[in-house]
Amino acid sequence: MDFVRSPDWPAAAGTEQAGNAAPGRYGSPIGEPVPNGNGQPVGFRAGASPPPWPGRAGMAGGDAGRARLPAPPSRAECRAAPPVPVKVLIAGGFGVGKTTAVGAISEIDPLTTEAEMTAAGIGIDDPGVRSAKTTTTVAMDFGSVTIDSSLKLYLFGTPGQARFGFMWDDLARGALGALVVVDSARLDDCYPAVDFFERAGIPFVVAANAFDGHLVHDLDSIRWALAVGEHVPVLRFDARDRLSVRDALLVLLDRALARAMQQRPA
Repeated sequence: MDFVRSPDWPAAAGTEQAGNAAPGRYGSPIGEPVPNGNGQPVGFRAGASPPPWPGRAGMAGGDAGRARLPAPPSRAECRAAPPVPVKVLIAGGFGVGKTTAVGAISEIDPLTTEAEMTAAGIGIDDPGVRSAKTTTTVAMDFGSVTIDSSLKLYLFGTPGQARFGFMWDDLARGALGALVVVDSARLDDCYPAVDFFERAGIPFVVAANAFDGHLVHDLDSIRWALAVGEHVPVLRFDARDRLSVRDALLVLLDRALARAMQQRPA
């Protein structure tokens, strides 16, 4: 290490090794000059104190010839903040497309609790004449989607049958809002969902699923049939299309934000 050239302490002329050695850089004990290989004294004159080591103060501004070094980044700056988790419910009646919507938008393999429909459900679980549904959700669906670097949605799909209604209170706990999916041909199936979120005070958006690419009733008629106010968005979407589900969720986020701003104390 004594013979490694340092860019901060150049060697004396003709004394490359000795001049760059520790005694040559820092001086010798007072009154004892350091000889080089040729017998000539090198280093600092006798009685002189060695210059101070250029520490942080010297780096920051003590030496005009040195560049100012930036302060090292903090641990918080080195580690990006994780996105804020937000819980959203995908609710509605039986066979309206809740599981399909969660699967279409989720960036992870969705968790589903599908079970085969049996003869015991005939006359009880009616998915409608336009549906080829052969399975049903018996507990919940779960998926997630990252909106941006600051926000991540966790999607919880509710079961649609009335006999699983006892689970809704637990699923709704901590939810920011709900996307109420409806089949325009079976609007009566979504009345319980609308009533639930109105009583719970949870912001929601009504999303009419366009089975076969069209709606049986237009959006104004759906709003009138559900008796929801103008402050509740009623929109058309396709539960099979990722972008359509994304747009519906963004409308829900806007609705929840507007609700939060209204309730914010002055």
